[in-house]
Amino acid sequence: MKDLKVIFMGTPDFCVPILEELIKKCTVIAVVTQPDKEVGRKKVLTPSPIKEVALKNNIKVLQPVKIKEEYQDIIDLNPDIIITCAYGQIVPEVILNAPKYGCINVHASLLPKLRGGAPIHKAIINGYKKTGITIMYMDKGMDTGDMISKKEVDITDFDTAETLHDKLQKASVPLLMETLPSIINGTNKREKQNNDEATYAYNVSREDEHVNFNDTSLNVYNKIRGLNSWPGAYATLDDKNIKLWVSKISDNVYDKKPGTIVNLNKDGMEVVTKDKSILITELQLPGKKKMNIKDFINGNKKEDYLNKCFK
Repeated sequence: MKDLKVIFMGTPDFCVPILEELIKKCTVIAVVTQPDKEVGRKKVLTPSPIKEVALKNNIKVLQPVKIKEEYQDIIDLNPDIIITCAYGQIVPEVILNAPKYGCINVHASLLPKLRGGAPIHKAIINGYKKTGITIMYMDKGMDTGDMISKKEVDITDFDTAETLHDKLQKASVPLLMETLPSIINGTNKREKQNNDEATYAYNVSREDEHVNFNDTSLNVYNKIRGLNSWPGAYATLDDKNIKLWVSKISDNVYDKKPGTIVNLNKDGMEVVTKDKSILITELQLPGKKKMNIKDFINGNKKEDYLNKCFK
């Protein structure tokens, strides 16, 4: 496949191993990624992880602000195939129809489940027991194209968005490289998606990050681990947003308002939920670093938190 002229479109670190493998096995003629973004309090203009890999390997980089309007440079490169993964913009049909072998996408779910930009977070938040990678042809819809191949990945009760990200990242490279030859020689299968079975994983909003203790302990637990290590779940106490990073479910039941802090000891900060309670074992106060519950107790007075209620 070394003669295969590839344009790769992607942005976050999830895509990095895919691009690195394509550089080894194919001829990557260009990379398309999102424009550099201002990062941190100092707003340092920072390139995407994919751009950094491209520059390191002397590969042409294109960063259209609006790809629906700025596509001619991509078409003029005359790629054999375009491969995308978590690019971050809807690719217009004029690009999809240009390459000889079409445009394919590496998506981090078992389609038609979890179409959209946050399939890893939402798989855990929604309590899924398995997810995976789907290689698919792209069309004008959002992750609606024909499927080519899949790889299942189990989700344990202890996975976080970070650990599941790593599992799916590891599964994506071999699946893509196993699938590419069949696309080139025309022996691959095309399976249409059943739209009636579709679910959606839209990008995580600020509202999604908020923990509502009026929910069940299981749902609270899944939300906290589904947002770890980015962007983090939070709840409000005394008008301060406290990040909740790690938790575990308790079977204790209390006749108190959900959100009430009933215990604070070495086992965790115990908070009442709709059905049981949950122990917060790692959290983060505004302007502070993450801390485990032992460090939190050492630096804070219990009476400042006991019997108060998260909102």
